[in-house]
Formats: sequence, C-alpha cells, structure tokens
Amino acid sequence: MTEQIPAWVGDTLAPIDKLEVHRKGLRHKAVSIFVMDGEKVLLQRRASGKYHSAGLWSNTCCTHPHWGERPEHCAIRRLEEELGITGLYPAHADRLEYRADVGNGLIEHEVVDIYLAYAKPGMAIAPDPEEVSEIRWVGLYDLAAEVRRHPERFSQWLAIYLASHMDRIFGTLVRA
Repeated sequence: MTEQIPAWVGDTLAPIDKLEVHRKGLRHKAVSIFVMDGEKVLLQRRASGKYHSAGLWSNTCCTHPHWGERPEHCAIRRLEEELGITGLYPAHADRLEYRADVGNGLIEHEVVDIYLAYAKPGMAIAPDPEEVSEIRWVGLYDLAAEVRRHPERFSQWLAIYLASHMDRIFGTLVRA
C-alpha cells in the first residue's frame, strides 16, 4: 500500500498517494521541525535512499502528516521515527507555503507547519539510517551563511526557510 498524504484537489483536501502529489506538484500539508540548543540547530543529512533530495543537508526533520493526523502529533512522531528523539514537545512557530523543484520530475508545493523544539541536556539521538545518514549541530547564523555559499548541499525548503522566512521562524533568536 502506498502512503496517502493530505493534498488539495481544487478546493478539496483529500488523501492522495505521496508520489503522485509530488509528480503533479499538488499543494499539500507538511511539517518541518527544528531542534535547537541555544542558537545551534540540529541538522540531518538525508539518507541516500530517499526518493528526493537524497544526500542533502536539511532541518532536523520534515514529513507529511498522515490523513487526519494533527501537525503537532506528526512532529513528535517524526522526531522519534527519524532521529530516535523522545520527550520533546515542539512549539508551533509558523505556517508557510512554498513551491520548489526538488529534482527527478518532482515538485514540493507545501503548506508547512514549522515547529521549534529545545534540546534537553544529554538528549539521546539515534538516527534511522533509512532516513538519516548524518547529523550535526550548527549555529543558526553559520548555517544561513553556509546555505548562501553552497546551496547545492542543502534541501530546497531549508534554503527557502533561511533566505525568506528566518525572522518569522526563529523570532527572537535572530533579533538578539
């Protein structure tokens, strides 16, 4: 059975096959999470087997909610599934919409709920190798500069978030 995600067909939200959504560039629901430790953000490098944006660095994790799943529950679920992170309660930071060509004839047209979560001291991280090939912590400003210098190393959505929405997402962290 293929995974169904919430996507719009005209004005109607319906469960549609995830690959079909991306092939047709349909507008769909998504969730992105940034786990922070002070001004440092936890990044993941997407596993080489991912169907798009494989091998690229991205935010802590991102996904599509299941049909009927609340975005905040989706964020908690994916932190555990992708990175083995439990016990965090992400706070909603913003909702954005973007459209980007992610290669191989696939388009992301997402209405994305963005969450921030704050790392706990000694927090265990156990990446699923099917999802994540590497992780690293990097300062938010260093990350923004690195994405500007080497955009080819990063997911399209992370580049969009940092170039166009950094203040909206990170609020006081970028004004301090």
